Amino acid sequence: MTTLQVVDLTVRHPGRRDAPAAVDGVSLEIPSGTTLGLVGESGSGKSSLAGAIVGLVPVHAGRVLIDGREVRTRTVHDRRRLGRQVQVVLQDPDTALDPRMTVRQTLVEAATVFRRLDRAARPGRVTELLRLVGLDPRLADRLPRQLSGGQRQRVALARSLCVEPGLLIADEITSALDVSVQASVLNTIRELRRQLGLSMLFIGHNLPAVCHVSDAVAVMRHGRIVEIAPTATILRAPNHPYTRTLLASVPSLRASLPGQRSS
Repeated sequence: MTTLQVVDLTVRHPGRRDAPAAVDGVSLEIPSGTTLGLVGESGSGKSSLAGAIVGLVPVHAGRVLIDGREVRTRTVHDRRRLGRQVQVVLQDPDTALDPRMTVRQTLVEAATVFRRLDRAARPGRVTELLRLVGLDPRLADRLPRQLSGGQRQRVALARSLCVEPGLLIADEITSALDVSVQASVLNTIRELRRQLGLSMLFIGHNLPAVCHVSDAVAVMRHGRIVEIAPTATILRAPNHPYTRTLLASVPSLRASLPGQRSS
């Protein structure tokens, strides 16, 4: 399990010094084994923050610490170590899946990039990963184009779990899916966290989806965190006007309070 700390983080758009910061002095923490939801409208800075955490976006100021150690991506060794600790699943699974590779080839490649995997152990590991994300192992020899959108997203999720990360960043992973498929993937996320003890940053613009999987929720607007609190507090007594606006737009959300969520 992994702890994430973000301290006074600022990210600016390259070549746009006069533009507002994409991420403006953000601080947050994800204790080991918990999920923090990050919600906000498009352009609020959520993906820029995620990119900065994993070293894909340059940091203008502030620090990112994983298990108390500052993240550095200056060398191949640094990036490899970070990849073993933190994995990212994106909105579009096609960006993570090579259309020429079968599911089996994708998972085996991912499993051997960061960790040595004996050839004899590979078939069993592929089966284990597919079952972990709720897929039939018989799909292992299919290409991405032969899978549904929800199945491709689950394969992308399995790919991220190949290296047994301590922290998973899920960036808008259900936004392109049908509502019924969204619910199934969200329930899979919750079950994975329970089984594996993952720490997670779950990013989205759909507040009910974010609340469904999160222990706490951070609300982001214009590059800043305007409110952060346990999920039940966000739902019952939101402090910031923007959070109240998000809640007012989904009046049925209160039926999904912790302890009352459907599985």
